[in-house]
Amino acid sequence: MVPFLLQKKVKDITRLCLNRSIDLLFFTLMNNSFKVIGLAVSFSPTTQAMVMEASRLVRWFQSDLVLIHVGKKESQKTDEIQRLIDSSGIDAVRIRIFWVEGEPAEQILKVCNREKVDLLIAGALKKENLVNHYLGTVARKIMRKAKCCIWMIIDPSTDIKPLKNIVVDAEGNPNMHGILNLACALASKESGTWVHVVRELKLLGLALSAREQCTQSEYDELQRSMEREETNLVQQALDRINHHDINLNIKLLSGKSGFEVAQFAKRKSADLLIIHAPQRRFSFFDRIFTHDQEYIFSDLPCNLLIIQSSKS
Repeated sequence: MVPFLLQKKVKDITRLCLNRSIDLLFFTLMNNSFKVIGLAVSFSPTTQAMVMEASRLVRWFQSDLVLIHVGKKESQKTDEIQRLIDSSGIDAVRIRIFWVEGEPAEQILKVCNREKVDLLIAGALKKENLVNHYLGTVARKIMRKAKCCIWMIIDPSTDIKPLKNIVVDAEGNPNMHGILNLACALASKESGTWVHVVRELKLLGLALSAREQCTQSEYDELQRSMEREETNLVQQALDRINHHDINLNIKLLSGKSGFEVAQFAKRKSADLLIIHAPQRRFSFFDRIFTHDQEYIFSDLPCNLLIIQSSKS
């Protein structure tokens, strides 16, 4: 009995220390981790809108802004960047500008690493065609290789839309508390925002294991038990977060998780989908046999925030 009690005590102490570490980590996230925000500037028709989107985040997080252009430095472009800065309302002392040449994704990420960018803002195609899926676009390469968090914007506008619906993919997340903390913090910047927390209900595994081992009523009870367990996991994380005046919805989905999350975000007309970056880089086979998150990347339902493990 004594060894058992000792083991339980050690587990309790370990859990307490872990919870305190997570709380400290995400206090740091909201106050320090987005100290430097990067923006890839292409001088396309949406550039001004992208700068306006960046200015909102710079104000929210009191960040410095790193502007990156892949191309030659020319007087006309220099004047255009200055005009964009003047119209953004961002204090000029917070802005650093970099002109680089070479392969776009590689050069953008190189600047981000050197300047210690915490959050990179970039534009993305809402839906990729088959050729782009296999050859890879700049946005896709950035999503795959970036070491910082990424905010992908699919439809930038100078008329900034509030974040009314935020969907959080909490499935397979090593730090669900942290990503929920971030989502609630973003929601607190607006009024009347909904945060929809999504978890996967693994009904296929339950069906296969229970097919010959239990009755229908026992199977139904097992499913209800799984639903309660998943809901309680989310609720326990939310109980440690300040989410007053934020509308919360916990949603359990079954099926291919990336696909279902994307479809749910569409149904909710989400303004932002937050996911955790995969813990391993996608392989060649992931590009043929689609990885869960590839469903999201290939047909973005809304703006996408990818959180790296180092930031959570």
